[in-house]
Amino acid sequence: MYVSMDFINQILMPAQNDVYGILKITYIILPLLAGLDKFFNFLVPWQIYLSPQIRTFLPLPAPTFMIFVGIIEILAAVLVWRKTQIGAYVVAVWLFLVALNLIVLGAYDIAVRDLVISIGAYCLGRLAYNYKTDAV
Repeated sequence: MYVSMDFINQILMPAQNDVYGILKITYIILPLLAGLDKFFNFLVPWQIYLSPQIRTFLPLPAPTFMIFVGIIEILAAVLVWRKTQIGAYVVAVWLFLVALNLIVLGAYDIAVRDLVISIGAYCLGRLAYNYKTDAV
């Protein structure tokens, strides 16, 4: 029995739309919340995740640096919202760099988690090319 590609696409497209929507919402909300928390440290004192090797290069104290990190994360969330094709890749690269910092720190378990989250952001960027509303 022959099944046309149109039939397959009709079945798969709703699932792809669901995945795209879930990933987009996730990569707007999570960087936004993490970025905001850099100002308040409700979840964790974020500077504990900054490796000593990175701290030596900073021209300002770690808590102040983390506020700048929070601003970048908030801007990344806005970029995912407004220009998903670009923003998703920015978040993917950002999380990859965070994971590298965590590897240097020796927090391998958290680094693996951030690498997986980075891969999800990359997947969102790939999916975003199918949606004209996010066209660059």
